[in-house]
Amino acid sequence: MHYQDRLRVGAAQINAELGAVDENLDRHLERIKEARELGLALLVFPELSLTGYGLGNRVMQVAMPLEDPRLQTLARACGDMQTVIGFVEEASPGEYYNALAILQDGELIAVHRKLNLPTYGGLEEGKWFTHGSELTHTDIRPGWSATQLICADLWNPALVHAALLRRPTVLCAPINSASGIVSDDFSNEQNWALNVRFYAMTYGTPVIMANRFGPENGSHFWGGTRILGPRGELLAVAEEREMLIHAELSRTAIARARFELPTHRDSDTPLIRELMAGYR
Repeated sequence: MHYQDRLRVGAAQINAELGAVDENLDRHLERIKEARELGLALLVFPELSLTGYGLGNRVMQVAMPLEDPRLQTLARACGDMQTVIGFVEEASPGEYYNALAILQDGELIAVHRKLNLPTYGGLEEGKWFTHGSELTHTDIRPGWSATQLICADLWNPALVHAALLRRPTVLCAPINSASGIVSDDFSNEQNWALNVRFYAMTYGTPVIMANRFGPENGSHFWGGTRILGPRGELLAVAEEREMLIHAELSRTAIARARFELPTHRDSDTPLIRELMAGYR
């Protein structure tokens, strides 16, 4: 099997109109067309990009089963580009997930359900959503794969560690981060940059972080969408507006970073499992 050394990836920094799925769908189709013209193999949208964030009891109104024709429309538009889109999944009547639809080759190839639902500061996702219970791993091209985690998933280091033990070549991180949503003293802008840089460097894994930019119900989503290389280096960052960013990743650079800092090799899962056995 021939592994290509380079992979072109991107992130769409958009703002979603709250509860307006059809209008947001058009925004997605525009960015997907732009990304395909650039020859991207992977494109990541923000968390809940089809619906907006502060839904409250409108979750039920915007939720979609996996058979929803709008997801099929997006899948067809993607061609062979793997695309990660945020939506509300209706798994059964009354059972809703903050989820990612992962689309490629005209199909829905996987769904990631958010694992860690925040219920602190101005966040109350546990009130509206059921939490997921599985990690997700998808193949992009020969020799290239991705794992996907949503926003607060990345603030549980054990979840990130478990996801990256699978050795994906890319970590997709769709988020919905507004200024001051946690507290006045907790800086999302600074702390997210630190969070994703740490994981990229520690695991030798490029990170694509896609955030929103713009207002919603009195909140300001600050953007900061970025693509990091396997040493935590900044490859691309969005301006303070809606836009598409992109960068080229190198499989050789990932290999060098992981060889020099062998976090995966030295993870010693049996020992960690033994040490964790006494905790609940």
